[in-house]
Amino acid sequence: MKQMIQIRCKNNKKTVNISIGSSLSEIFDKINLKMDFGPVSAKVNNKVEGLNYRVYHNKDIEFLDLHSPSGLRTYTRTLFFILCKAANDIFRNVGMVIDIPVSNGYYCDLQLGRPLTDDDVARIKQRMQEVIDAAMPIRRHECTTEEAIRIFEEVGDDEKVKLLKSTGKLYTLYYKLDEYKDYYYGTLLTNTKQIHLFDLVKYYDGMLLRIPSRDDPSQLGELVQQDKLFEIFKEHHRWQDILGLRTIGDLNKVTDEGNATGLINLAEALQEKKISRIAEMIAEKEEVKMVLIAGPSSSGKTTTCKRLSIQLLTNGLKPVGISLDDYFVDRDKTPLDENGDYDFEHVEALNIPLLNEQMNALMAGKEVELPKYNFQTGKSERSGRKLKLKGNEILVVEGIHALNPRLTAQIAEKNKFRVYASALTTILLDNHNYVPTTDNRLLRRIVRDYKYRGVSAQETIRRWPSVRAGENKWIFPYQENADVMFNTAMLFELAVIKNQAEPLLEQVPENCDEYSEAYRLLKFLKYIRPIPNRQLPPTSLLREFLGGSSFKY
Repeated sequence: MKQMIQIRCKNNKKTVNISIGSSLSEIFDKINLKMDFGPVSAKVNNKVEGLNYRVYHNKDIEFLDLHSPSGLRTYTRTLFFILCKAANDIFRNVGMVIDIPVSNGYYCDLQLGRPLTDDDVARIKQRMQEVIDAAMPIRRHECTTEEAIRIFEEVGDDEKVKLLKSTGKLYTLYYKLDEYKDYYYGTLLTNTKQIHLFDLVKYYDGMLLRIPSRDDPSQLGELVQQDKLFEIFKEHHRWQDILGLRTIGDLNKVTDEGNATGLINLAEALQEKKISRIAEMIAEKEEVKMVLIAGPSSSGKTTTCKRLSIQLLTNGLKPVGISLDDYFVDRDKTPLDENGDYDFEHVEALNIPLLNEQMNALMAGKEVELPKYNFQTGKSERSGRKLKLKGNEILVVEGIHALNPRLTAQIAEKNKFRVYASALTTILLDNHNYVPTTDNRLLRRIVRDYKYRGVSAQETIRRWPSVRAGENKWIFPYQENADVMFNTAMLFELAVIKNQAEPLLEQVPENCDEYSEAYRLLKFLKYIRPIPNRQLPPTSLLREFLGGSSFKY
């Protein structure tokens, strides 16, 4: 008689008895759940595992589909694997870099040593479809790290070798598709037949791998032009090529060799040079009277604003800060969200007519009395602060809606200069494992929320989906409106943030939903050698999150 274990399924809140050693796929079939776009993976005691994971003890299990961020990551990683195999089948041992998240897909750089053609892309796409139609099993293998290093040395994957050598792990998991082997730091699907939708198109000098929309997985994500975003990524890659630092393996090597301080100084100098150039661009446009700065949560836009203001001064312009928070409408006039709660992130939560009237008056040389918003009473009040611009003064406005055309619709375009600031992470784990920009920002926010607001990592992770939903609605659709984009991410920053983020993530209890995200971030941070934050200058943008800044916030 087979030994049985008990499984509590969080999807249907039922408890069932299952044969010991059953895989998650087998358990799903026996539980008889219905999922239109799943399962693709599952949380086992709040740790995400692939469907080939076998269970030997009583567990809580929640099956995930493509509507979940984790499920979509599993699907996307599997597409990366299939893409790399297809390219390898056609061009034997060719270099492939899964690189930039852009246009609701991923830019992929196929290093052929010649320009990529439409025919090349069509052949790879066809081969990917053949692999999917063949319903090939995706097998997971565990071996010593020394053996894994040897496997990837044999195929010339130097970036993966550097990463594995720096992990310090005894054993490593890798995946096999037919005879093709690769390494991914998260779960994959168990069979290529589970891929139901993708596209591969020519994109600039590379390819764009298109994936299903999380909102509607039956459709591909909308193909939107993001030329400025793409160019800022490419600009930082050019810097990285000069430095010879493209992956976490490279970063770990710099740290191990004692060269972290030099990297920090150079990265900080490159960032300051970019801010200086933005200030020069503004100064060159004599008709510009208003600088608008926007960016998503934890993008570092506040420090960007402060450092840009200093650089404007060096160009003979005196910045005058305007807080959009003082332009909130009275609370009873605030728009409501779908749940009937006040939606303070809605653009109409701001008194747009008053803002436009006062900004135009200031630019016309008139005096205005700025409003002040009382957050306790929920009322707009007179501040008594009167303002009149002098000849060399320029307005600087920071806020999430700063790039939204509705905010400044009545202000002449020639008088405005828009800056979009965000942490656009360009360093890769290795050539087939990119680092999500949202992870970079979430780690910043976890540290800042705890240090300055007394908010736990668990609470920050819980709120993050709501924050991201607001960004998708009010910030990202307008980022291409910017006159210039500024990347606030530092090549070394994950190694510095690691020191403060890890202890906070470790406090997230295993029995809460947020544990799976905390565990995932901890697992990722283990790849990175730490760098002490004492090596950062006091003006560093990262000081906004880590503390020790010479700026006042």
